[in-house]
Amino acid sequence: MIPHKQLSLADIFHDCQNKFENDKYQFLTILDEAINLDEIVPASFVIHFHAHTGRPRKHQLYPIIKALLLQRIFSIPTDSLMILFLKFSQELRDFCGFTVVPDASKFTRFKQSFLPDLQNMFEHLVDLTEPICQKIDLEKASMILFDTSGIEAWVKENNPKYTNSIIRQLKAFKKSHNLDDSFDPYKAAYGSMPPHAAANPAIQQMYINGHFCYSFKFGIVTNGLGIVRDITFYNQDFLKAHPDIVVEKKSDSPDEDKSLADSKALIPVLKDFFEKHPLINPKAFLGDAAFDSIEIYKYLLQEASFEKAYIPLNGRLSLPESDCPLNEDGIPCCPKDPSLPMRREGSRSHLRCGLPTMKFVCPKMKWEYDKSTKKSKRVCHCEDPCTDSSCGRMFYIYPEKNLRAYPGTARGTQDWISTYKIRVNVEKAINHFKDSFCVAGRKTRNEKTLHADLLLAGITQLVTVLTADKIHRHQYIRSLKPLIA
Repeated sequence: MIPHKQLSLADIFHDCQNKFENDKYQFLTILDEAINLDEIVPASFVIHFHAHTGRPRKHQLYPIIKALLLQRIFSIPTDSLMILFLKFSQELRDFCGFTVVPDASKFTRFKQSFLPDLQNMFEHLVDLTEPICQKIDLEKASMILFDTSGIEAWVKENNPKYTNSIIRQLKAFKKSHNLDDSFDPYKAAYGSMPPHAAANPAIQQMYINGHFCYSFKFGIVTNGLGIVRDITFYNQDFLKAHPDIVVEKKSDSPDEDKSLADSKALIPVLKDFFEKHPLINPKAFLGDAAFDSIEIYKYLLQEASFEKAYIPLNGRLSLPESDCPLNEDGIPCCPKDPSLPMRREGSRSHLRCGLPTMKFVCPKMKWEYDKSTKKSKRVCHCEDPCTDSSCGRMFYIYPEKNLRAYPGTARGTQDWISTYKIRVNVEKAINHFKDSFCVAGRKTRNEKTLHADLLLAGITQLVTVLTADKIHRHQYIRSLKPLIA
């Protein structure tokens, strides 16, 4: 028989007190203990927010920042839905520190009014997280990955009916005039579309992921771990700061336009990045074929601190005064059989000047041991040799003379293939920003609001890195959602 126990008022009070203090969401407790806003919010931000405005502020700085961070951690797509969660969740209000939940216009004005302060906060977090990234993986932390994308604005030109109506008209024009297949309605539609949206000239026409759209373009720099290091919004302020960037009229090829735009933006972005973070010295650059130009190679390998540039070729290589053809990876081939690539044999320089060299030997050459001399020597076993030398053909590449042929590493090798696969992390970061942090699909056309949303996504990822480091779980440096469950 179970004995009965008479509950007193003191026991009930004690039980309720324990439940109130201890029965909280563990995830919010982890965030509350790991996030120190005094550490991550610059003092200039606090001073600017609390500057005298003639009336006291009803809502404080830290609660607003915490609410915006939670919105992105929980993937809440709109401000109105975030406000609804705050109104119906006492735990979220207690974590943020709200006594009264702000309305949607308050969050919008906050983003637009304190955009430069959010930029400074983001740059400060980049410096705070750099030692953590180096501690996790020094090799990947010393890599720089760059890519561009766009945030589609809420304008009529992004309605699929707008583009489809133009394409239908051009198809009907082609049929009525009996034009041949040289007339491409899709290319003609691209050329006939306005270069920017009617609502805002800053919303430019772009070709992203195989479709036309009108977007605010931005560039993102990450390290090999996929952690954001820089975000550049390609607005009028950026173009004014870099007058050497010439915005040319679009051609008939959207892919070519995108490649030209990416290549022109890379060097200014990296120069600004190194100026803001002089203590970050990456050693390897990873980019797509859009950056395959001599000017970019010279900047990366001679002016900047990079030692290697992993960039695929955007066209065939050729070496002047050479009878050895180069394959698609830039590796010299046999003069008599272009399908037979020569074999790499070391990169140590034997020149007095100390310039690095890259040595290739005949693919049919083998090292053979001579018992009489007790030494090994090269012996060519080619049936139709291209030289009289018993060692076979040898070919040298001097990187200083042709950085595009040898950007600090050799294309087509196993090291190149395994390293270049890391470049996908910058694309994953962009997708993470757009989907998980809900940067895409924002129903606004205001440039400052979208720019602030992009910076807040970067701030959220860097806060995630700090949190994962403080709880000693580096597997969560990209997302804290597994901790929510």
